[in-house]
Amino acid sequence: MAVRAPRQPRPDPGDYPGGQAFLPEKHTLPTLRQAVTACKGCPLYRNATHAVFGEGLASARVMLIGEQPGDSEDLAGKPFVGPSGRLLDAALQAAGIPRSDAYVTNVVKHFKYTQRGKRRIHDKPNRYEITACKPWLAEELEVVEPDIVVLLGATAAQALLGGTFRVTKQRGQALETELARWTFATVHPSSVLRAPDEDTRRVAKDDFFHDLGVVGQYFRKL
Repeated sequence: MAVRAPRQPRPDPGDYPGGQAFLPEKHTLPTLRQAVTACKGCPLYRNATHAVFGEGLASARVMLIGEQPGDSEDLAGKPFVGPSGRLLDAALQAAGIPRSDAYVTNVVKHFKYTQRGKRRIHDKPNRYEITACKPWLAEELEVVEPDIVVLLGATAAQALLGGTFRVTKQRGQALETELARWTFATVHPSSVLRAPDEDTRRVAKDDFFHDLGVVGQYFRKL
């Protein structure tokens, strides 16, 4: 019988008040990007190299939202610059969405990981960490006001559409939400790269490109 790992105690709100306490008075992308570097709203800041804010123009019409920065992003201080980012860029290009019209960000701004030897292995953020960081994402949505939001992976989709949302059932569909004129959900590009074999990876990549292709069709309606 498997033994469940003990649940980690929830941090004291007095020690980690959430991202709201660190928002700047003036809400623009430059001021938010600067302010997030000092965020201590949850414990994740302690082990991360950088707080990784979103990247793109305030005039971007498409916002793509992932889970959290990975190892490459944490070291660079920029979102989607590693293998997942390269796959996303290729999918956007195939979909006919110019990179200048895309704003990329994550629900959680600090890299959460488990150290295994010299490697830092991605660790999924919990509900407390997601909630603590959501004020930053809320400000990004308010400033950019995208026409299209694309949620990459279950963490991003459930953080913004509710815990019962299932990407596998509604991926690649135009959804009516309060986030944007059109909202879409698909898998995170990292899940494509983690496919166990070449054939599965090819199918996963084709499906991911198809989902972004649907987004591209709606983008051309703007």
